[in-house]
Amino acid sequence: MTDDTRPYGAQEPQPQQPYAHPQPPAYPPQQPVTTASGVTVWPGDGAGGGHGGGTPYAGFAEPQPPAPGHRSGHRARKPAVLLAAVAIVAALVGGGSAALVGELTNRGGGTSHSTPVQNASSKSAGGVAAVAKAVSPSIVEIKASTTSGQSTGSGVVITSDGEIITNNHVIAGADTVQVAFSDGSKKTAKVVGTDPGKDLALIKVQGASGLKAAALGSSGSVKVGDEVVAIGSPEGLTGTVTSGIVSALDRDVTVSKEEGRGGQQRERGGPQWPFEFGGNQYNGDTGSSRTTYKAIQTDASLNPGNSGGALINMNGEIIGINSAMYAPGSGGGSGDSAGSVGLGFAIPVDTVKADLAKLRAGGTGGGNS
Repeated sequence: MTDDTRPYGAQEPQPQQPYAHPQPPAYPPQQPVTTASGVTVWPGDGAGGGHGGGTPYAGFAEPQPPAPGHRSGHRARKPAVLLAAVAIVAALVGGGSAALVGELTNRGGGTSHSTPVQNASSKSAGGVAAVAKAVSPSIVEIKASTTSGQSTGSGVVITSDGEIITNNHVIAGADTVQVAFSDGSKKTAKVVGTDPGKDLALIKVQGASGLKAAALGSSGSVKVGDEVVAIGSPEGLTGTVTSGIVSALDRDVTVSKEEGRGGQQRERGGPQWPFEFGGNQYNGDTGSSRTTYKAIQTDASLNPGNSGGALINMNGEIIGINSAMYAPGSGGGSGDSAGSVGLGFAIPVDTVKADLAKLRAGGTGGGNS
Protein backbone atom coordinates (compact mmCIF):
# COMPACT_ATOMS: atom_id res chain seq x y z
CA MET A 1 0.00 0.00 0.00
CA THR A 2 1.25 3.37 -0.98
CA ASP A 3 1.05 6.27 1.43
CA ASP A 4 -0.92 9.30 0.22
CA THR A 5 0.71 12.46 1.52
CA ARG A 6 -1.85 14.87 0.00
CA PRO A 7 -3.85 17.07 2.36
CA TYR A 8 -7.36 15.90 3.02
CA GLY A 9 -9.76 17.04 0.33
CA ALA A 10 -7.10 17.83 -2.25
CA GLN A 11 -7.93 16.51 -5.71
CA GLU A 12 -5.72 14.18 -7.57
CA PRO A 13 -3.91 16.04 -10.33
CA GLN A 14 -5.17 15.24 -13.80
CA PRO A 15 -2.77 14.14 -16.44
CA GLN A 16 -1.86 16.93 -18.86
CA GLN A 17 -3.99 16.82 -22.02
CA PRO A 18 -2.36 17.35 -25.36
CA TYR A 19 -3.22 20.55 -27.23
CA ALA A 20 -4.34 22.37 -24.08
CA HIS A 21 -2.84 25.52 -25.50
CA PRO A 22 -3.15 25.33 -29.30
CA GLN A 23 -0.73 27.20 -31.47
CA PRO A 24 -2.02 30.04 -33.72
CA PRO A 25 -3.78 28.59 -36.77
CA ALA A 26 -1.77 28.02 -39.90
CA TYR A 27 -4.43 29.91 -41.89
CA PRO A 28 -6.80 32.81 -41.00
CA PRO A 29 -10.01 31.94 -39.15
CA GLN A 30 -13.15 31.55 -41.22
CA GLN A 31 -14.82 34.93 -41.75
CA PRO A 32 -18.54 35.66 -41.09
CA VAL A 33 -20.96 35.67 -44.06
CA THR A 34 -23.21 38.73 -44.59
CA THR A 35 -26.36 38.24 -46.68
CA ALA A 36 -27.99 40.84 -49.00
CA SER A 37 -30.56 41.61 -46.33
CA GLY A 38 -27.91 42.58 -43.77
CA VAL A 39 -28.01 39.32 -41.73
CA THR A 40 -24.56 38.17 -40.55
CA VAL A 41 -24.00 34.42 -40.27
CA TRP A 42 -21.14 33.51 -37.91
CA PRO A 43 -19.23 30.19 -38.14
CA GLY A 44 -20.20 27.86 -35.30
CA ASP A 45 -18.78 24.82 -33.53
CA GLY A 46 -21.65 22.52 -34.44
CA ALA A 47 -23.03 22.56 -30.88
CA GLY A 48 -25.24 25.62 -31.09
CA GLY A 49 -22.46 28.10 -30.25
CA GLY A 50 -22.40 31.44 -32.00
CA HIS A 51 -21.11 34.97 -31.89
CA GLY A 52 -22.66 36.61 -28.91
CA GLY A 53 -20.67 39.80 -28.68
CA GLY A 54 -17.33 40.48 -27.02
CA THR A 55 -14.14 39.41 -28.70
CA PRO A 56 -14.75 38.26 -32.28
CA TYR A 57 -14.40 34.51 -32.76
CA ALA A 58 -14.01 33.94 -28.98
CA GLY A 59 -14.11 30.22 -28.39
CA PHE A 60 -13.81 29.50 -32.11
CA ALA A 61 -10.02 29.15 -32.55
CA GLU A 62 -9.30 26.74 -35.36
CA PRO A 63 -8.13 23.41 -33.84
CA GLN A 64 -4.75 22.06 -34.86
CA PRO A 65 -4.53 18.92 -36.89
CA PRO A 66 -4.70 15.95 -34.51
CA ALA A 67 -1.81 13.63 -33.91
CA PRO A 68 -1.75 10.46 -35.91
CA GLY A 69 -4.41 8.10 -34.73
CA HIS A 70 -6.29 10.82 -32.81
CA ARG A 71 -9.96 11.46 -33.82
CA SER A 72 -11.18 14.97 -33.13
CA GLY A 73 -14.87 15.49 -32.43
CA HIS A 74 -14.67 19.11 -33.55
CA ARG A 75 -13.14 18.14 -36.86
CA ALA A 76 -15.77 15.50 -37.46
CA ARG A 77 -18.59 18.00 -37.02
CA LYS A 78 -17.12 20.85 -39.11
CA PRO A 79 -18.54 19.75 -42.51
CA ALA A 80 -22.05 19.78 -41.07
CA VAL A 81 -21.48 23.28 -39.68
CA LEU A 82 -20.29 24.61 -43.04
CA LEU A 83 -23.17 22.95 -44.87
CA ALA A 84 -25.65 24.57 -42.47
CA ALA A 85 -24.11 28.00 -43.03
CA VAL A 86 -24.20 27.56 -46.80
CA ALA A 87 -27.81 26.43 -46.62
CA ILE A 88 -28.75 29.57 -44.68
CA VAL A 89 -27.04 31.83 -47.20
CA ALA A 90 -28.62 30.01 -50.14
CA ALA A 91 -32.07 30.35 -48.60
CA LEU A 92 -31.59 34.09 -48.18
CA VAL A 93 -30.13 34.97 -51.57
CA GLY A 94 -31.36 32.14 -53.77
CA GLY A 95 -34.69 33.80 -54.54
CA GLY A 96 -37.03 31.03 -53.50
CA SER A 97 -39.96 33.50 -53.32
CA ALA A 98 -40.75 36.71 -55.20
CA ALA A 99 -41.81 38.41 -51.99
CA LEU A 100 -38.45 37.68 -50.35
CA VAL A 101 -36.52 38.89 -53.38
CA GLY A 102 -38.56 42.08 -53.49
CA GLU A 103 -37.94 42.73 -49.82
CA LEU A 104 -34.21 42.19 -50.13
CA THR A 105 -34.05 44.43 -53.21
CA ASN A 106 -35.92 47.22 -51.48
CA ARG A 107 -33.72 47.04 -48.42
CA GLY A 108 -30.55 47.04 -50.44
CA GLY A 109 -31.43 49.88 -52.84
CA GLY A 110 -33.19 52.14 -50.41
CA THR A 111 -35.03 53.94 -53.22
CA SER A 112 -36.17 51.10 -55.45
CA HIS A 113 -39.57 50.52 -53.87
CA SER A 114 -42.26 49.23 -56.22
CA THR A 115 -44.82 51.74 -57.48
CA PRO A 116 -48.39 50.66 -56.72
CA VAL A 117 -50.47 49.94 -59.82
CA GLN A 118 -52.88 52.82 -60.33
CA ASN A 119 -56.49 52.40 -61.33
CA ALA A 120 -56.39 52.50 -65.13
CA SER A 121 -59.90 53.87 -65.40
CA SER A 122 -60.18 57.65 -65.30
CA LYS A 123 -63.95 57.56 -65.72
CA SER A 124 -64.68 58.44 -62.15
CA ALA A 125 -66.66 61.23 -60.59
CA GLY A 126 -63.39 62.99 -59.76
CA GLY A 127 -62.07 62.67 -63.33
CA VAL A 128 -65.19 63.99 -65.02
CA ALA A 129 -65.61 66.66 -62.37
CA ALA A 130 -62.04 67.88 -62.90
CA VAL A 131 -62.52 68.10 -66.67
CA ALA A 132 -65.85 69.89 -66.25
CA LYS A 133 -64.38 72.40 -63.80
CA ALA A 134 -61.42 73.16 -66.07
CA VAL A 135 -63.27 73.44 -69.38
CA SER A 136 -66.77 74.73 -68.51
CA PRO A 137 -65.67 78.42 -68.45
CA SER A 138 -64.68 78.02 -72.12
CA ILE A 139 -68.07 76.67 -73.25
CA VAL A 140 -70.87 79.12 -74.07
CA GLU A 141 -74.51 79.04 -75.01
CA ILE A 142 -75.44 80.68 -78.33
CA LYS A 143 -78.86 82.06 -79.21
CA ALA A 144 -79.28 83.03 -82.85
CA SER A 145 -82.36 85.01 -83.86
CA THR A 146 -83.62 84.49 -87.40
CA THR A 147 -86.71 85.57 -89.32
CA SER A 148 -88.33 82.24 -88.47
CA GLY A 149 -87.57 82.28 -84.76
CA GLN A 150 -84.68 81.63 -82.41
CA SER A 151 -82.31 78.66 -82.41
CA THR A 152 -80.09 77.62 -79.56
CA GLY A 153 -76.75 75.90 -79.58
CA SER A 154 -73.33 75.94 -78.00
CA GLY A 155 -69.85 77.20 -78.77
CA VAL A 156 -66.20 76.87 -77.69
CA VAL A 157 -64.04 79.91 -76.83
CA ILE A 158 -60.70 79.55 -78.61
CA THR A 159 -59.07 82.96 -77.94
CA SER A 160 -59.07 85.25 -74.93
CA ASP A 161 -60.41 88.14 -77.04
CA GLY A 162 -63.64 86.32 -77.89
CA GLU A 163 -63.27 84.05 -80.91
CA ILE A 164 -65.79 81.19 -80.64
CA ILE A 165 -66.14 78.07 -82.79
CA THR A 166 -69.61 76.62 -83.36
CA ASN A 167 -71.61 74.75 -86.01
CA ASN A 168 -72.74 76.57 -89.13
CA HIS A 169 -76.26 75.24 -88.64
CA VAL A 170 -76.47 76.94 -85.22
CA ILE A 171 -76.04 80.48 -86.62
CA ALA A 172 -77.12 79.99 -90.27
CA GLY A 173 -79.26 82.91 -91.41
CA ALA A 174 -79.05 84.67 -88.02
CA ASP A 175 -79.75 88.38 -87.75
CA THR A 176 -78.38 88.68 -84.21
CA VAL A 177 -76.24 86.37 -82.10
CA GLN A 178 -76.11 86.46 -78.30
CA VAL A 179 -73.58 84.55 -76.19
CA ALA A 180 -74.12 83.49 -72.55
CA PHE A 181 -71.07 82.56 -70.47
CA SER A 182 -70.81 80.09 -67.59
CA ASP A 183 -70.76 82.95 -65.05
CA GLY A 184 -74.16 84.15 -66.30
CA SER A 185 -72.92 87.18 -68.23
CA LYS A 186 -74.17 87.79 -71.78
CA LYS A 187 -72.61 89.53 -74.75
CA THR A 188 -73.43 90.15 -78.39
CA ALA A 189 -71.36 88.46 -81.08
CA LYS A 190 -70.95 88.86 -84.82
CA VAL A 191 -70.44 86.17 -87.43
CA VAL A 192 -66.86 86.27 -88.76
CA GLY A 193 -66.90 83.38 -91.20
CA THR A 194 -68.86 80.25 -92.10
CA ASP A 195 -68.04 76.98 -93.83
CA PRO A 196 -71.26 75.07 -94.57
CA GLY A 197 -69.16 72.38 -96.28
CA LYS A 198 -67.70 71.44 -92.91
CA ASP A 199 -70.66 72.67 -90.82
CA LEU A 200 -68.37 75.10 -89.00
CA ALA A 201 -68.65 78.79 -88.15
CA LEU A 202 -66.54 81.37 -86.34
CA ILE A 203 -68.15 84.16 -84.32
CA LYS A 204 -66.53 86.85 -82.18
CA VAL A 205 -67.83 88.49 -79.02
CA GLN A 206 -67.83 92.27 -79.15
CA GLY A 207 -65.47 94.02 -76.71
CA ALA A 208 -64.27 90.83 -75.01
CA SER A 209 -60.95 90.37 -73.26
CA GLY A 210 -59.45 88.02 -70.69
CA LEU A 211 -61.71 85.10 -71.61
CA LYS A 212 -60.56 81.58 -70.81
CA ALA A 213 -59.71 79.85 -74.07
CA ALA A 214 -60.08 76.09 -74.38
CA ALA A 215 -57.06 73.93 -75.24
CA LEU A 216 -57.40 72.35 -78.68
CA GLY A 217 -56.08 68.80 -78.64
CA SER A 218 -55.50 66.33 -81.47
CA SER A 219 -58.20 64.13 -82.91
CA GLY A 220 -55.56 62.07 -84.71
CA SER A 221 -54.59 60.40 -81.43
CA VAL A 222 -58.18 59.53 -80.44
CA LYS A 223 -58.91 55.81 -80.10
CA VAL A 224 -62.13 53.85 -79.88
CA GLY A 225 -62.90 53.32 -76.21
CA ASP A 226 -61.29 56.58 -75.04
CA GLU A 227 -63.29 58.28 -72.33
CA VAL A 228 -64.77 61.65 -73.21
CA VAL A 229 -66.83 64.46 -71.70
CA ALA A 230 -69.39 66.57 -73.58
CA ILE A 231 -70.34 70.07 -72.44
CA GLY A 232 -73.07 72.20 -73.99
CA SER A 233 -76.50 73.74 -73.55
CA PRO A 234 -79.10 71.13 -74.47
CA GLU A 235 -82.61 72.61 -74.53
CA GLY A 236 -81.17 75.85 -73.13
CA LEU A 237 -79.74 74.15 -70.00
CA THR A 238 -76.42 76.01 -69.96
CA GLY A 239 -73.29 74.12 -68.92
CA THR A 240 -74.74 70.61 -69.02
CA VAL A 241 -72.03 67.94 -68.61
CA THR A 242 -72.30 64.35 -69.84
CA SER A 243 -69.68 61.63 -70.27
CA GLY A 244 -69.10 58.46 -72.24
CA ILE A 245 -66.61 56.91 -74.62
CA VAL A 246 -65.57 57.19 -78.25
CA SER A 247 -67.76 54.58 -79.94
CA ALA A 248 -66.30 54.73 -83.46
CA LEU A 249 -64.12 56.85 -85.74
CA ASP A 250 -64.39 58.16 -89.30
CA ARG A 251 -68.15 57.90 -89.56
CA ASP A 252 -69.43 59.42 -92.81
CA VAL A 253 -72.09 61.86 -91.61
CA THR A 254 -74.05 63.89 -94.18
CA VAL A 255 -75.70 67.18 -93.21
CA SER A 256 -77.58 69.91 -95.03
CA LYS A 257 -75.76 73.05 -96.15
CA GLU A 258 -78.92 75.01 -96.81
CA GLU A 259 -79.79 77.95 -94.59
CA GLY A 260 -83.23 78.30 -93.12
CA ARG A 261 -84.41 74.77 -93.88
CA GLY A 262 -86.27 74.58 -90.61
CA GLY A 263 -83.66 72.12 -89.41
CA GLN A 264 -82.14 74.45 -86.85
CA GLN A 265 -82.42 73.47 -83.22
CA ARG A 266 -85.33 75.34 -81.68
CA GLU A 267 -85.45 76.07 -77.99
CA ARG A 268 -88.48 73.90 -77.33
CA GLY A 269 -89.91 71.00 -79.29
CA GLY A 270 -88.89 72.11 -82.77
CA PRO A 271 -87.36 69.89 -85.46
CA GLN A 272 -83.80 68.70 -85.03
CA TRP A 273 -80.87 69.28 -87.34
CA PRO A 274 -81.24 66.56 -90.01
CA PHE A 275 -78.38 64.29 -91.00
CA GLU A 276 -77.76 61.13 -93.00
CA PHE A 277 -75.79 58.06 -92.12
CA GLY A 278 -75.50 54.76 -93.97
CA GLY A 279 -77.89 55.90 -96.67
CA ASN A 280 -80.70 56.76 -94.24
CA GLN A 281 -81.96 60.17 -93.17
CA TYR A 282 -82.47 61.07 -89.53
CA ASN A 283 -84.22 63.96 -87.81
CA GLY A 284 -85.65 65.27 -91.09
CA ASP A 285 -84.82 65.75 -94.73
CA THR A 286 -81.28 66.93 -95.50
CA GLY A 287 -82.40 68.44 -98.82
CA SER A 288 -80.52 68.55 -102.08
CA SER A 289 -77.58 70.69 -100.90
CA ARG A 290 -75.57 68.60 -98.50
CA THR A 291 -72.05 67.84 -97.33
CA THR A 292 -70.35 64.83 -95.79
CA TYR A 293 -67.57 64.78 -93.22
CA LYS A 294 -65.74 62.17 -91.17
CA ALA A 295 -67.10 62.26 -87.63
CA ILE A 296 -66.18 60.94 -84.19
CA GLN A 297 -69.02 58.84 -82.84
CA THR A 298 -69.70 58.96 -79.09
CA ASP A 299 -72.20 57.55 -76.65
CA ALA A 300 -71.94 60.63 -74.42
CA SER A 301 -75.47 61.98 -74.21
CA LEU A 302 -76.10 64.73 -76.78
CA ASN A 303 -79.43 66.52 -77.10
CA PRO A 304 -80.80 69.51 -79.08
CA GLY A 305 -78.67 72.48 -78.10
CA ASN A 306 -75.42 70.51 -77.76
CA SER A 307 -74.52 71.40 -81.36
CA GLY A 308 -71.36 73.49 -81.48
CA GLY A 309 -70.32 72.40 -78.00
CA ALA A 310 -67.21 70.50 -76.99
CA LEU A 311 -66.23 66.85 -76.97
CA ILE A 312 -63.31 66.68 -74.53
CA ASN A 313 -60.72 64.06 -73.61
CA MET A 314 -59.73 63.30 -70.02
CA ASN A 315 -56.77 65.71 -70.28
CA GLY A 316 -59.22 68.59 -70.71
CA GLU A 317 -58.45 69.08 -74.42
CA ILE A 318 -61.05 69.64 -77.13
CA ILE A 319 -61.04 66.72 -79.57
CA GLY A 320 -64.26 67.51 -81.43
CA ILE A 321 -67.18 69.90 -81.99
CA ASN A 322 -70.50 68.15 -81.35
CA SER A 323 -72.65 68.47 -84.45
CA ALA A 324 -75.33 65.78 -84.80
CA MET A 325 -77.32 63.30 -82.76
CA TYR A 326 -79.91 60.69 -83.52
CA ALA A 327 -83.35 61.40 -82.06
CA PRO A 328 -85.60 58.31 -82.25
CA GLY A 329 -89.12 59.07 -83.34
CA SER A 330 -88.00 61.82 -85.69
CA GLY A 331 -86.07 59.72 -88.21
CA GLY A 332 -87.38 60.18 -91.75
CA GLY A 333 -89.36 63.26 -90.83
CA SER A 334 -89.48 66.29 -88.56
CA GLY A 335 -91.73 64.87 -85.91
CA ASP A 336 -91.52 64.97 -82.16
CA SER A 337 -88.25 65.35 -80.31
CA ALA A 338 -86.81 62.47 -78.33
CA GLY A 339 -83.93 62.13 -75.94
CA SER A 340 -80.43 60.88 -76.64
CA VAL A 341 -79.94 57.18 -77.28
CA GLY A 342 -76.14 57.34 -77.28
CA LEU A 343 -75.60 58.03 -80.97
CA GLY A 344 -73.83 61.37 -81.25
CA PHE A 345 -71.32 62.72 -83.76
CA ALA A 346 -68.60 65.34 -83.52
CA ILE A 347 -66.44 67.12 -86.10
CA PRO A 348 -62.78 66.20 -85.37
CA VAL A 349 -60.79 69.08 -83.91
CA ASP A 350 -58.03 68.58 -86.51
CA THR A 351 -60.61 69.56 -89.14
CA VAL A 352 -61.45 72.66 -87.09
CA LYS A 353 -57.81 73.72 -86.75
CA ALA A 354 -57.21 73.24 -90.48
CA ASP A 355 -60.24 75.45 -91.28
CA LEU A 356 -59.52 78.32 -88.87
CA ALA A 357 -57.56 80.49 -91.32
CA LYS A 358 -60.41 80.34 -93.86
CA LEU A 359 -63.01 81.09 -91.24
CA ARG A 360 -61.07 84.12 -90.02
CA ALA A 361 -60.90 85.33 -93.60
CA GLY A 362 -64.68 85.10 -93.98
CA GLY A 363 -65.20 81.43 -94.73
CA THR A 364 -65.38 79.36 -97.88
CA GLY A 365 -68.92 80.31 -98.79
CA GLY A 366 -70.28 76.78 -98.68
CA GLY A 367 -67.68 74.72 -100.53
CA ASN A 368 -67.06 71.12 -99.55
CA SER A 369 -63.28 71.23 -99.26
